[in-house]
Amino acid sequence: MNLKTICLALSLAAAGLGHAQGILDNPDWKESEVPPPPSFDLTKLLTFEASPGSSLVYGVDPATVSISKSDSLVRYVIVATGPSGAKNILYEVLRCATGEAKTYARYIPEGRWQAVKNAEWRSVYGANPSQHALRFAKAGACDSAAPVGSVKELVNKLKNYNAHSNAN
Repeated sequence: MNLKTICLALSLAAAGLGHAQGILDNPDWKESEVPPPPSFDLTKLLTFEASPGSSLVYGVDPATVSISKSDSLVRYVIVATGPSGAKNILYEVLRCATGEAKTYARYIPEGRWQAVKNAEWRSVYGANPSQHALRFAKAGACDSAAPVGSVKELVNKLKNYNAHSNAN
């Protein structure tokens, strides 16, 4: 790696998530075994706006958040609520080091989880369905290119983010 590449990688990491996937990514990294989707409580959601002007409100039940030290992943259940009250509930994972997210499962109306077939990592940047994952990362799930230190820290950051957002 030349000095210019190293400086670029460091500046991207300092700016937020590790958007320089090929530079910051560990080629030997492997995702740990995926735990089953956790139970969630719709009355305990910490909500946040995913994008300005969106009619959807997103929320995460803090009890569903886990931070895996072995593979540096943040797993969580996220609930998107539309203006009519309709809900879309997803079990997802966020990889701060590469700025990517993946959906493991969807909660279906029959009251059970349905696994996403061929779930793949997707960038949280740009105009795609992962915009909520980017906002969640910036709101408290990621500390630069790494997950925050604990679930408690994540919850505090998300609460402060919401208080700051609501004050504007």
